[in-house]
Amino acid sequence: MCAKTFKGGIHPHDYKHFTNHKAIEKFPAPEKLYIPLIQHIGRPAVPIVKVGDEVKKGQKIADASGFVSIPMHSPVSGKVIKIGPYPHPTGTIQQVIEIENDGKNEWISELQDDEQYFLLSSEKMKERIQKAGICGMGGAGFPTHVKLSPPENRPIDTVILNGVECEPYLTSDHRLMLEHPEEIIAGLRIIMKILDAKRGYIGIELNKKNAITIFKQMLRDQKNINVVPCMLRYPQGAEKQLIYAITKRKVPAGGLPMDVGIVVQNVGTAFAIYEALRYHKPLIERITTISGEIVNEPKNIKVPIGTPLSQLLEFCGGTSEEICKIISGGPMMGFALPDLEAPATKTTSGFVFMGDKEVVDTTEAPCIRCGRCVDACPMNLLPTFIADKVKNGQYEEAMKLGVLDCIECGSCAYVCPSHIQLVQWIKIGKLEVNKLKSQDK
Repeated sequence: MCAKTFKGGIHPHDYKHFTNHKAIEKFPAPEKLYIPLIQHIGRPAVPIVKVGDEVKKGQKIADASGFVSIPMHSPVSGKVIKIGPYPHPTGTIQQVIEIENDGKNEWISELQDDEQYFLLSSEKMKERIQKAGICGMGGAGFPTHVKLSPPENRPIDTVILNGVECEPYLTSDHRLMLEHPEEIIAGLRIIMKILDAKRGYIGIELNKKNAITIFKQMLRDQKNINVVPCMLRYPQGAEKQLIYAITKRKVPAGGLPMDVGIVVQNVGTAFAIYEALRYHKPLIERITTISGEIVNEPKNIKVPIGTPLSQLLEFCGGTSEEICKIISGGPMMGFALPDLEAPATKTTSGFVFMGDKEVVDTTEAPCIRCGRCVDACPMNLLPTFIADKVKNGQYEEAMKLGVLDCIECGSCAYVCPSHIQLVQWIKIGKLEVNKLKSQDK
């Protein structure tokens, strides 16, 4: 099997054995849900309900506040009991709409089976996607209708579905591909129609050979859609790296995939697009992995958006020992959480729990100029030099070294023998450089 890849990257242990064989289980809607108004890149949604209002399942409870924004919908029927600040899976405090579940599971309107959905115009398809509140579900959370609306001078000829899921521990995309391949392929066809793209690819890493086999079998007679096996290498699932691995096209520094005629979407996003087009279903639930060596029953769960992490962990039997670290997302690019209060959002691919043995000492030591971070960087940057410039307040120099091109994958920090917090310094550098750029305007 000829597998594609890119230059750089690392090979961390994937720890997927905890859940890659676990079928998706449906989580019963909790008594209270906390729906964040910001679950995506762009402007937060604006509440259109007030405390005391009765809501139905699938009802829009917050509206988009601009083109680069998405609406929010209630995953249950019940009553709005609070609108205010609450912990967020990014480790911050954000505004949420708190809903008390009445247990009746009453939809705002019955889901419609529109068997003729593929006959809709591209604009009507995008409108339905926008109304469903869909954003990129691989982690970035970019509003999908925006991504499917490139300017006229950026024609798209290729769509890539990202089924790589290279983050350790996470297997939600893997299970979705095994259990819902037809729907994912249908979602890809919708995206290709909207963009008038002539070719589609589905990139899947070699540690998911069963998914590769399923999709190759289903697409064996298709000439314009191909399954591309990808080598095990992190961050294979990053857009620019996946694009290069599959097509050998290089997205320019500071550029976007559309600059080389490509749009990349996550397989989970494709599945949500299909459900929105076929059934008019808003994005109110997603597949989330709960994993870690100390979790008693690691699982892949279909979770209503807004479900508190504490209840997800309880559903998995709790932990076998004291929790030393909670990570929202994967350990490479995720966020450490202070407690179990944060709810699942549209971009929550998983939560990882670590015990004392898994959390290593990361006391920072001086750089020894070994160059490992340079070899590992998939963007061909000089991470330690950039970090040094940021530490010394030399932000213009950091900009010249490409600080804004960093994809924050964490490969550099992973291989650093001195445990230098390279990604954190680079994040600070990005903030300062963007401040300088805004001042120049």
